Amino acid sequence: MLRFSIITICLLLSFTACTKKEAPVARKASAVAAENAPAPDITVTSVADGRTLRLSDLKGKVVMLNFWATWCPPCREEIPSMIKLNSMMAGKPFQMVAISIDEGGKPDIESFFKKTGFSLPTYQDESGASTKSYGITGVPETFIVDKQGVLVKKIIGGFTWDSLEAIAFFEGLLK
Repeated sequence: MLRFSIITICLLLSFTACTKKEAPVARKASAVAAENAPAPDITVTSVADGRTLRLSDLKGKVVMLNFWATWCPPCREEIPSMIKLNSMMAGKPFQMVAISIDEGGKPDIESFFKKTGFSLPTYQDESGASTKSYGITGVPETFIVDKQGVLVKKIIGGFTWDSLEAIAFFEGLLK
């Protein structure tokens, strides 16, 4: 666990996240997700089938919330490792929720997946409530929620999700 934390800190210092040039949104610090606290409940819509998903409905599963965009180079770079992680976790109480912040919505996301051949369990939040609840400042930003619904880790920037350390971290949360 300590090794994963050290690696995470080093990666956080070496990666930057993509940001759009917009005015920052003012928000109260207490309203934003924090590690070791209950994860804010959000509702998102599946790009694949239009069904809604509430984070609170996933209690009992380890959840990886990943905020991303098709135009973000670090996001595109981490997608292959996310696909591998999702495959490795198949059949386990694990749920990946990739939330696109693309302004072009479903057409941009579908075009990106068609062009790249990638496939992720992708969702949208057209209201922007999820990005506000989690205090997103750029993409990619990832939040790991344990089976009890507690936010245990926040990672800013791209990450290699199929690394041995990441797999060990998720396996530990599944116990």
